[in-house]
Amino acid sequence: MRATCKLLAGLAALILVAFGMKSPVADGADPRDQLQKRVYRDAGGESIPYRLLVPANYDPQKKYPLILFLHGAGERGDNNEAQLVHAQVLRLATDEARPAFLVAPQCPRGSKWVEVSWNFKTPHGTPKEPSTPMRLTLELLDALDKEFSIDPDRRYVTGLSMGGFGTFDALVRRPDYFAAGIPICGGADDSRAKDIAHIACWVFHGSADGAVPVVRSRTAVEALKKAGGKPKYTEYEGLGHFVWGKAYEEPELLDWLLGQRRRSP
Repeated sequence: MRATCKLLAGLAALILVAFGMKSPVADGADPRDQLQKRVYRDAGGESIPYRLLVPANYDPQKKYPLILFLHGAGERGDNNEAQLVHAQVLRLATDEARPAFLVAPQCPRGSKWVEVSWNFKTPHGTPKEPSTPMRLTLELLDALDKEFSIDPDRRYVTGLSMGGFGTFDALVRRPDYFAAGIPICGGADDSRAKDIAHIACWVFHGSADGAVPVVRSRTAVEALKKAGGKPKYTEYEGLGHFVWGKAYEEPELLDWLLGQRRRSP
């Protein structure tokens, strides 16, 4: 067991090296250990576990960007660890020159970020009310805004698979809140494109995705364009569902994301 932990820590460290990131922790340490383990509870007692990366040398006199990461279906649970199994997302928040908050809530088993089917080829409608995990996540963001010095013009959301659907849902429910979204192999309510066309989006999908039909991203991008948006779209030819590692490795992604500022509709 100890050998396995060392191996996993080593692999996580290699991820940082592969992305050209400087690790603020000792060589061989797991970069995910930098994220605090926390739990958000609402007034009614409902809760959601989450991990939080606070920028090194945090200065409350400065304003920092915040990145919300929504994991996929396989990482649901309550251990407050599984949501970070795809550590590539840490690249977006661990650049020492551009420190940022990263918040990663964990959706419980049996729930979704947005209660819709993932394998339909046609767009879904937005449920009137957010799912409980999404509601708690949005409330969590409000709580973090009060606790820390977060730049209101540089809040971002990204997610993979189930979290890709959640990314679009979060944008629709908070169209005046986020500056940019990075949905990976997800799907959207295309009829709501007009509500989020002003938000910068970079959409990713694999052309051979067998879990979430690639047409879901294609139609979402086209709907955003028709609504006046200028989304970026990257489709990986011949690749299946698990394209998020490749997406988070895109050389221009970090500069693109942190360069976005909140816009008015």
